[in-house]
Amino acid sequence: MRKYSYRSFLTALVLLMCTGLLAGCLFEGEQSLEKMDDPDEAVTTSPEAEDDGSEPEKDGEKAEDSTEQESTATVPRELYLLDANGMIAPQTLELPASQEVASQALEYLVKDGPVTNLLPNGFEAVLPAGTEIIGLNTQDDGTLVVDVSEDFKNYEAEDEEKILQAMTYTLTQFDNVKRIKLWINGHEQEVMPVDGTPISQGVSRADGINNHVGVKRDVLNSKAVTVYFPAQNGEQVYHVPVTTRVAEDSDEYAARVEALFEGPELGSSLTNPFHEGAEMVSSRLENGVLALSFNEKILTGSDQPALSDAALASLVLSMTDLDDVESVEVQVEGSEQVINEAGEPLAEPVSRTDISGAEEM
Repeated sequence: MRKYSYRSFLTALVLLMCTGLLAGCLFEGEQSLEKMDDPDEAVTTSPEAEDDGSEPEKDGEKAEDSTEQESTATVPRELYLLDANGMIAPQTLELPASQEVASQALEYLVKDGPVTNLLPNGFEAVLPAGTEIIGLNTQDDGTLVVDVSEDFKNYEAEDEEKILQAMTYTLTQFDNVKRIKLWINGHEQEVMPVDGTPISQGVSRADGINNHVGVKRDVLNSKAVTVYFPAQNGEQVYHVPVTTRVAEDSDEYAARVEALFEGPELGSSLTNPFHEGAEMVSSRLENGVLALSFNEKILTGSDQPALSDAALASLVLSMTDLDDVESVEVQVEGSEQVINEAGEPLAEPVSRTDISGAEEM
């Protein structure tokens, strides 16, 4: 009787232990599965969080905060827009951060598009309203194939070159883009759809922007250069690129200085920031810094001769358009130190970024 009771007791004890272990395993399994299915409910605590009585932050909230920060981040982007005088000019706008930078830049050139509320006074977008960017394809030779919708065709003939220039200059700001080719709804275009401008070879900055021949210039015996002249809309001063022609035998730096000193086309809305008699004496490029030396006529003012802000901007923007020039140092014969309009010495070479930042202020 005792033997039977003892065996029964052992059997019951073994069954009880197995039941407990199995229950523990099942419970732990449910907990693990619940954590996997509902990750947003997982919390992270620290001793400090437990002590201050505040509620722990959920991983889901962290993810939402991170996404919100990314969506509100902006980057400066140069867009070529139409100004109040009908010229194409660059404006630096803060656009939402995006990995599709080229496609986004084009979208912000479309009238009535996302750029509408960002446009500076007097400026407007150039691509016809409703234009959609179907696709972009970069080729090994630096050509960017741009495929747009049929709405692109809805523009006036007199705007054709401006549209081409705005697209070309906006897209070629990116290092891997040298020229663009246009497709419409999947079909390559040999000419522009309204006024028939030839584009079969693609369009690059070499084709110019705001083109004019210049004063008494022989086209056959001259070469094209692009320089920047100041313009003004209300209180805003900005610089407009103009492609003109200079003597064929001029070197790269002298050619641009020659074009600047010649000034913009007569009757233009642009101004010439250089005095008559200003001359470049020499130029020297070293480690990306272009040192330009001038006679004293480049300075303005009698009590404290200075280099005008407009003249400095024209020089820097015109020269840094060249691939090998990163910044410009201005020297004047007979002056130990060149100063700007504010009376501050130009002790360091001036870059394109320095000029762009000053014009935005």
